Amino acid sequence: MESPDDTIKLLKSGGCQFISEAELKIKLEEGRVLRVKLGVDPTSPDLHLGHSVPLFKLRQFQDLGHVAVLIIGDFTSMVGDPSGRSSTRPMLTRDQVKANAETYKAQAFKILDPSRTEIVFNSEWLEKMTFLEVVKLNSRVTLQQMLQRDDFKVRVAEGLPVFLHELQYPIMQGWDSVMVRADVELGGTDQLFNIMVGRDLQKEQGQPQQVACLLPILEGLDGVQKMSKSLRNYVGISESPRDMFGKLMSISDELMARYYEVLLSERPPSVHPMEAKKQLASRIVEQFYDRSAAQAALDDFNVRFAKRDLDSAELPSVRVVELGEDIISAVVTAYSQGFGISKSRSEARRLVEQGSVQWRGEKVTDPKTRISFIPGEVLKLDKTRAVRLI
Repeated sequence: MESPDDTIKLLKSGGCQFISEAELKIKLEEGRVLRVKLGVDPTSPDLHLGHSVPLFKLRQFQDLGHVAVLIIGDFTSMVGDPSGRSSTRPMLTRDQVKANAETYKAQAFKILDPSRTEIVFNSEWLEKMTFLEVVKLNSRVTLQQMLQRDDFKVRVAEGLPVFLHELQYPIMQGWDSVMVRADVELGGTDQLFNIMVGRDLQKEQGQPQQVACLLPILEGLDGVQKMSKSLRNYVGISESPRDMFGKLMSISDELMARYYEVLLSERPPSVHPMEAKKQLASRIVEQFYDRSAAQAALDDFNVRFAKRDLDSAELPSVRVVELGEDIISAVVTAYSQGFGISKSRSEARRLVEQGSVQWRGEKVTDPKTRISFIPGEVLKLDKTRAVRLI
């Protein structure tokens, strides 16, 4: 057993912060198994590397002897978490949520230890509440408290709507903590308000208050916005090793350093950035598959790009008839259909002008170039991506 101080020092790796460390130390000094809560809303079928940050921290708690309580928010996801949002989330149907939730368990167990994991669905208690019980729960939180949230405050100031159902979300998430008697709740820094609501509700119920364990929010492949499937800037944890490796090789050198810090709790090695990026991609693929899969993904990448042997490589395919005739339209379509990445025409123009785009092995640098595309040939989009035309 680690001492409480050593345990906290270990848990703070990767940019984790606690509110408060003193409270967590008291809980650890009790020498009991803590109940560590993480809620995930199945708003899409796939978990991505952004989700893996709290999941790996949850696994760290498990390895220290504590129990993970994974709440699958099949009820809350129908409302939609407004945290960090400048507009109202679309409400999902029960069928959409059910279909998404089915994939979450298997994906979570790529990281978590099943023997130390409790999985619960918050519809088990939220769906059964009467309207009077909902009203009584609402009576514990003031409108002034809710309007202290930065996202709500900004929307009100800008004259944008804040719907009443959005105000329910923090209350529901907080009530989850009461129902599972959480000692610690994990979440991104944007979840602090919701977690603190949980502390207040636990106190009113006579329960010990949970400690907030706040984790950095992982930027997506664009290096700007939060990793999100809706923004198509994500790396799914169930993607093939080859696709996962290729996506990670496309990130900027600056973002690579951030990924080392958040995903591996390390600094990048003192080697050439390309080599450091290969090591990052290999290690992340190995986390979700194994060493042989990581090596195969590396070998495939080297065949496609380092050795320039694109003719024999396995590449995403794009239909010639959908490319259009001008190079800008072709680049936009190839990114979207080959890799699920949205590129604007101005971004495609920059790639062309800087010499990243190649057709039949030759750089295309004039944005006005018109090409009669030929099936079977390769269109190279940048240093790490190419598509085969069919």
